[in-house]
Amino acid sequence: MSAADVILDVSKLGVSFGGIKALQAVDFQVKRGSITAIIGPNGAGKTTVFNCVTGFYRANQGRIRYLTDHGEAHDVHKLLGEHLQPSDFFKPGELLGKMHYKLFGGSHQLAALGIARTFQNIRLFRELTAIENLLVAQHRRVNRNIIAGLLQTGSFRASEQQAVDHAKNWLDIVGLSEFANRLAGELPYGHQRRLEIARAMCSDAKLICLDEPAAGLNQRETSELAKLIRRLRDDFSTTVLVIEHDMSLVMDISEHIVVLDHGIVIAAGTPKEIRNNQKVLEAYLGQDD
Repeated sequence: MSAADVILDVSKLGVSFGGIKALQAVDFQVKRGSITAIIGPNGAGKTTVFNCVTGFYRANQGRIRYLTDHGEAHDVHKLLGEHLQPSDFFKPGELLGKMHYKLFGGSHQLAALGIARTFQNIRLFRELTAIENLLVAQHRRVNRNIIAGLLQTGSFRASEQQAVDHAKNWLDIVGLSEFANRLAGELPYGHQRRLEIARAMCSDAKLICLDEPAAGLNQRETSELAKLIRRLRDDFSTTVLVIEHDMSLVMDISEHIVVLDHGIVIAAGTPKEIRNNQKVLEAYLGQDD
């Protein structure tokens, strides 16, 4: 894989919690425009990798490089100094920024570069409507000048309308247009999963990290999810990095699979290669004495 093809380069990543090594020298690359899966038994370190990539954890060792469409390389760890502070609550417009930080990571700059994620345990704002959840993700798109807001200037109204139109478009893409004004907490579970993906995409994601998106879904909903994930890649040129326990979904949508076990990469390759890898079979099924 050439450097121009890579959007994410993870090298020698190590994370420790006290005396426990959650990740040890983890290496993998994500190809731009691909659907890449990270799999492994419970406790393998999959979500820890996601938390490092999206700025929720700072790794103890190694490097994560995010490469833009223009070839610029950004060290994720060096961008994590841009945390919002409690005092930011008192700055005009920064309450939405704080909400964005809680959802999408430890750095404004990661979100601005186009890294977004969903969560294994859905983190919607349950007391906001579906469309309001998507508007929160667009706080950067809206004109936050307090004077412009008070005077309702043309530029302010235009930025508001742009955000609303963008939100409506994503509700349509994920099939939730008729639920735009329903509270997110009242939506069926499968609808909430799709709404969370739409919210991540509303932040203009170039790399979207999906943490067990099929968890709790039935077979029909999982099939619809597979179509949506492919559409993110095919129609919107979004690179997808997914953690998933549903092996049928993983083998169906993925082009490249990275397998973790006890914080170590034990295999990487195509679905066919992973399906026939002895180390992977032993990690999932155990090994005879």
